[in-house]
Amino acid sequence: MNSAVIYNSLRFILLLAAQITIFNNMNLFGFVTPFPYILFIMLFPVNGNKYGLLVASFFLGIIMDLFLNSGGVHASSCLILAYFRPSIFKFSFGLSYEYQTVKINDSLSPERFSFILLSVVIHHFTLFILEIFAFDYILSIISRTLLSTLFTLLISIIIIYLIKPNKR
Repeated sequence: MNSAVIYNSLRFILLLAAQITIFNNMNLFGFVTPFPYILFIMLFPVNGNKYGLLVASFFLGIIMDLFLNSGGVHASSCLILAYFRPSIFKFSFGLSYEYQTVKINDSLSPERFSFILLSVVIHHFTLFILEIFAFDYILSIISRTLLSTLFTLLISIIIIYLIKPNKR
């Protein structure tokens, strides 16, 4: 096994453990919960195995569903995010994505911020639509998506800067 597989496996386990033990217990206003475990999908290498990412995303989501007893909404949301990830990359980074010169954990630029924001919005909107599953509650879906996106975005950016490798 090469170091990238070990590093991604360690990231998978640590983000999942942090989500289950710490972030699932944070609950602002009774309905705003951060989901920074999706950083695994966002930080997966650009030139990594795309089918491996889909499989890992499914397992990431299904493990979350097992711990939260949520019936597959996290697995579905993670799969949708992993599927649309190349499109989000292309939208956010343009030509530099084509040449695979993108690193998410560099300094925060407008391109990186838009990538993280779009990824979080897509995941959360899918998650809350599947969780509530009634268009009568569209205002609740939108408000939960916006507030949870802000909370997740803040925590995700902090985590990215904490795990950012030092440049010496």
